[in-house]
Amino acid sequence: KVTDRGLPNTFRTCGRDDQQGRVAGKFIAKTLKAKKVAVIHDKDTYGQGLADATKEALNKYGLKEVLYEGLTRGEKDFNALVTKIKGARADLVYFGGLHAEAGVLVKQLREQGWNGPFVSGDGIASAEFVDVVGGPANTKNVFLTFLKDPAADKKNKKILASFKADGYDPEGFTLYAYAAIQVIARAAAKVGTNGDKLSKELKSKGFNTVLGRINFDSKGDP
Repeated sequence: KVTDRGLPNTFRTCGRDDQQGRVAGKFIAKTLKAKKVAVIHDKDTYGQGLADATKEALNKYGLKEVLYEGLTRGEKDFNALVTKIKGARADLVYFGGLHAEAGVLVKQLREQGWNGPFVSGDGIASAEFVDVVGGPANTKNVFLTFLKDPAADKKNKKILASFKADGYDPEGFTLYAYAAIQVIARAAAKVGTNGDKLSKELKSKGFNTVLGRINFDSKGDP
């Protein structure tokens, strides 16, 4: 709800949580065709907000969650929760939270023989998730709401090479931040650094970035 507060100089290059919820809900209901969904969150503003948005979307598609449960960030043993998920006969798990807890949860689900689809948000878009989950084999049937990886776009080859030359391999949200700098720099080059002028310029046209073309609406959302 950051951009719902009417702040004229606030913008984002990533999707809103409610957008992710709608996308995830539709994907779960229409593409994966799940029937019994366990909705799990990390009790945090981001994680629970994402889970609630997805739950709302699922309910609109006629899917009532069979389990709605919160876990505690930082914990490493979710086996009791896994038992609840299996006891509820969930055929899909949706998780609102970050990669550290998501990875442990998926690993322990797989260890207990539950191999159904696991869907989450952009909070698990990290190479560390693959390590935590126990390797690429355990990422099978894992899905997340995230843009197509900009690092795979050939147009960004030189930018990626520049990062790597400095000893940094960009992943996750690095290129989202880079896109934010791109649009600010291009707008500032035209109208200067006055906040009101920058805001008006950013909302008046689209910008080509490492993420593709970004157009901001009146709230500052892409």
